[in-house]
Amino acid sequence: MKLDEKQRFAGLKALHTTRGNLNYLLEVFGFELAKRAGWQDIDGMDAVHLHLINKHHWLPRDVRSMTEDDLRLALHEEMQGWTLPTAAR
Repeated sequence: MKLDEKQRFAGLKALHTTRGNLNYLLEVFGFELAKRAGWQDIDGMDAVHLHLINKHHWLPRDVRSMTEDDLRLALHEEMQGWTLPTAAR
């Protein structure tokens, strides 16, 4: 069964909305990582990158080249039990 144009666009919109939401959660989690580490001048995605660099001794260029999906996978254990802060909802 072929989707009509409206269905295709609705599916694309849902896909990109979901990806955007997942990326937002990842960046907000970076604020949590910065808080845990006591970093004052770094947060968000930079904190995600720095955390993985410090934890795994990966090169910055390698961490920065990772997709958001790969970053979430690398942080899977740390993100378990974490909930989005009220201010970020």
